[in-house]
Amino acid sequence: MLSFKKCFALAGKELYSWFYTPALYAISFFFLIFISIWFYYLRHFFAMDSASLRPFFSSFPFAFAAVIPVITMKAWAEERKLGSEEILFSLPLSEWELVMGKFISCLVLVFAMLLLSFPVPLSLLPLGYFDPGVIFAEYCGALLLGASAAALGLFLSSLSKSQAASFLGTAAILLLTSAINNLSTHLPPTLTNLINYFSLSFHFESFSRGLFDSRDIMFFLLTAALFLFLNTRVLIFRKRS
Repeated sequence: MLSFKKCFALAGKELYSWFYTPALYAISFFFLIFISIWFYYLRHFFAMDSASLRPFFSSFPFAFAAVIPVITMKAWAEERKLGSEEILFSLPLSEWELVMGKFISCLVLVFAMLLLSFPVPLSLLPLGYFDPGVIFAEYCGALLLGASAAALGLFLSSLSKSQAASFLGTAAILLLTSAINNLSTHLPPTLTNLINYFSLSFHFESFSRGLFDSRDIMFFLLTAALFLFLNTRVLIFRKRS
């Protein structure tokens, strides 16, 4: 039976190690700079004639394509490289508890970055009326997007022998799935729908409009669950080999 107490204990250990890593502060700074430049300069917010934060949140899938791989790349690849994976396997923790502990720590880091981004929309409130319900939906969608991306990154880290391979694989897949819907505009409708189904940006669009679409919620939850499950299968295989 899954023990969340053990999961949170492992997550706490992971987070504690992150706070002494310069990479955490570097990627947090990069995340804030990237979404700010995207919003203010690339999407020309001040030239818009409407009080909308959709251009701001449209940057999140691409920002996560750079940030999430850094968060997840060392989760399993570093354990494997240092040989500490065997120590983890010897602990009284099931494969699901190990995976969930790593996943929770990644999700907390994503949540912290989203909190750090909140001053951007907050600073714009005097300039117009921004529907708080829409902003809430957009942040919920960003958290679900981050959860799905983190689960993918953890799975690829478990397959990789080095952090570099994990980073490149995760970044490439996230970037592709974020941009692929923009490449399918001139394709036949059937093929376009198929491509959009695997696009992170496409499933994030409803949240950017302030809508909680059950299909998009289920997409993010199911993809996260699938990659976490595959991660446990990799750990079981490595335990037995």
